[in-house]
Amino acid sequence: MKRRNFIKTSALTSGSLALGGAFSYSKTARPVKAHTFNLKYAPHLGMFKHLAGKDPIDQLHFMADQGFTAFEDNNMRERDIALQDKMAKAMQDVGITMGVFVAHKIYWKEPNLASGNISKREEFLGYIKTSIEVAKRVNAKWMTVVPGHLDLKQNMGYQTANVVETLKQASALLEPHDLTMVLEPLNFRDHPGLFLTKSPQAYAVCKAVDSPSCKILFDIYHQQIQEGNLIPNIEASWDEIAYIQIGDNPGRKEPTTGEINYNNVFKFIHSKGFDGVLGMEHGNSKPDKAGEQAVIDAYKKVDDFLQ
Repeated sequence: MKRRNFIKTSALTSGSLALGGAFSYSKTARPVKAHTFNLKYAPHLGMFKHLAGKDPIDQLHFMADQGFTAFEDNNMRERDIALQDKMAKAMQDVGITMGVFVAHKIYWKEPNLASGNISKREEFLGYIKTSIEVAKRVNAKWMTVVPGHLDLKQNMGYQTANVVETLKQASALLEPHDLTMVLEPLNFRDHPGLFLTKSPQAYAVCKAVDSPSCKILFDIYHQQIQEGNLIPNIEASWDEIAYIQIGDNPGRKEPTTGEINYNNVFKFIHSKGFDGVLGMEHGNSKPDKAGEQAVIDAYKKVDDFLQ
């Protein structure tokens, strides 16, 4: 599933989520937490909609009752402020850490940050200012940034300089609030033509920006497709990684459904003492309640390997 489809699906779902439904998980007798995870895996809205119901608050309670201690929401910036407030309170009540949300409009087909166009830069910085307020409202520390499409009319060196300059200006806005934008390299198959594709490239950009507010989002699914060699590349860029996302390949479903050895990948991440969030930015391999339970069971299985 492509990121734009994640965002579209989540946005469509959120309209009904905000209204709730006849079933209310939060009003039922909820079970004791089923598992204590070693890492902060973060589901998203809709991942457990059959087991928890459509209401976002019910879903957050369900996630916490399963033992998940984090949550991410690509579309948080676009949600009604009243819903943001309700979700923030629910996360605080159940002890869930807010993960990333997408900080800005992503340009999938045309250049923006790579172009050096001042109006595109100002637009991006405007989104960052708005996202600072969202982050404060929902107690978020991280926000996702995708620099957008390549500018095929410019040398890569000039494009990189354009991106770095924009990110430096964004970092100056974020630093006083102790917030971090995390740059996500995306794979060529799902997102052809983008500027940022590999972890070494993201590492070089972050070093050039030289700010605690500009770090890497290492998406394991994307980098398995784009470059492979996962553990060595995570190790090489470790000091610039602030956030991790998950998805198996092929299919972008839960761990254990594809080729990635998540036992060893999670073991390495855990051995590094990582205490950040690992976003579950993937689909479910099976439909309905059985598929949602399969996701929970898969995370229990790979997480138990860490003990």
